[in-house]
Amino acid sequence: MRVLLVHNYYGSAAPSGENVVFEAELRLLKERGHDVALFTRHSDQIRSSNLFAAAAGAIYGGLVTPWNPLSVRALDRAMSDFQPNVVHIHNTFPLISPGVFGRAHRHAATVLTLHNYRLQCAAGIPMRNGKVCTQCIDRQASWPAVVHGCYRGSRPASVPVAAKIALHRRLGTWSNEIDAYIALSDFQRQRMTDGGLPARKMFVKPNFFPGSPDVIPWEEREERAVCVGRVGEEKGVTELVDAWLAWGAAAPELAIVGDGPLRQVLEQRVTRSGVKNIRFVGQVDAEAAQRWVATSKLLLLPSKWFEGFPMALREAFAYGTPAIVSNLGPLPEIVADGMAGAIVEAGNSRNLMEVAATVWQDEPRLRDLSIAARREYETKYTEGVNYQSLMNIYKNAISIREHECTGEREVA
Repeated sequence: MRVLLVHNYYGSAAPSGENVVFEAELRLLKERGHDVALFTRHSDQIRSSNLFAAAAGAIYGGLVTPWNPLSVRALDRAMSDFQPNVVHIHNTFPLISPGVFGRAHRHAATVLTLHNYRLQCAAGIPMRNGKVCTQCIDRQASWPAVVHGCYRGSRPASVPVAAKIALHRRLGTWSNEIDAYIALSDFQRQRMTDGGLPARKMFVKPNFFPGSPDVIPWEEREERAVCVGRVGEEKGVTELVDAWLAWGAAAPELAIVGDGPLRQVLEQRVTRSGVKNIRFVGQVDAEAAQRWVATSKLLLLPSKWFEGFPMALREAFAYGTPAIVSNLGPLPEIVADGMAGAIVEAGNSRNLMEVAATVWQDEPRLRDLSIAARREYETKYTEGVNYQSLMNIYKNAISIREHECTGEREVA
C-alpha cells in the first residue's frame, strides 16, 4: 500500500504526544513493507526570538489556519508524484490547514486521526475556567470560542481558529472530504459524532506502545508513585499535590515528571509545607519519562478535562504499572473500569487521597492491578494489534471513497 502521511509538527520546545504517535505509525508502516511518503510542516517556522519575526510569524499562522493555498498546492504536487492509495493526516494546525482535505480526496482515500477535539473545539481541549466545557461541540457552533477567548485566552487569537471550524463545517469538509476518522476511544468517538461528524466514518484505534518491553519485577521497583505530563490545571496536578499533603508522612514518594505553568507555584507550596515526599523532576526526554513509569508502582493521572489517549497510560500498560485516573472522558474506559487501576472523582483531592491510600496499602491488590495492566497492553496496545486495526481502517476508507465517488455524495 502506498501511504502519504501528513503532519504539522508542534513546536520543539514543548513535547507532543501527537508527534510521537505520528513517528511511531511511520515506523510501523515502513517496517511492514509499505511505501510511505511524508508531507510535513513545523510550527517552529512561525516562532522566533526576534520580536518582529515572531509577530510576523504569528500573523501568518493566523491567516493560513482556515485555508493555506500554498500547502494545498504543495500537497497536490506531492500526491501527483507519489500517487498514494491513502492519505493519512494527523494534524493540519496551524500551517497546513484543512484546505488540503478536499485536494487529497481527489487523489486517494483520506484518513484523519483525532488526536484532540480541535475539529469542533477551538482550544483543542474542551475546558474553560478549569472545568469541562463542551458548548461548541454540543451546539455545533464555533462562535462561543470567540466570545470566551478559548484559544490561548485571547479573543483575537481565537478568531482564525473558530473561523477554520465554521468554514469547513459550512463547506462540508468534515462530512465529504474525509473517508475515515480514527478516534482514540469509544468515548471520543461518541462525543465527536454528537458534534456532527458522520458516525459511519468513525473508527476506534487507540495509541500503541512499540516493541515488547520487559516488565521490571515488582520487588525491584521503587516505593514510589509517579505523575507524568504537563504540569497544568487540566491535568489535576493541584488536586494531586493537595491529596499528598493531606496524606502526609505516610504517603510514598510522589515524583511529578514534566513542566508547565503550575510547576513553580506548586513547588514553592511544597517547599513551604516542609513535606519531603513530593519531588518535582521537571521536563525529561521520552526515554527517561518511560523509565520513571517502569520503575514506579503507581501512575497517577487525575485529569480534569477530556483526554485523547494519554501517552503515560500507554506506557503504564506496557510496563505493568497500575494507574489511578479521574472519572472523566475516556479514562475509566481505558483503565478497564478499574480493572487495571482505580478511578477517582475529578477535581476532588480528598477522594483522590483516600483511593490512593487504600490502593497503596493493599500490596496484593496493587500487584494484581500490575498484572492486569500488562494484560491490557498485550491484548489491546501492541504493534501487531494496532497494525491490523490500521489496515482495516485504511481498507474501509478506500471502500467508502469508492462508494461515494460512484454514488451520491453526503450533504453536510
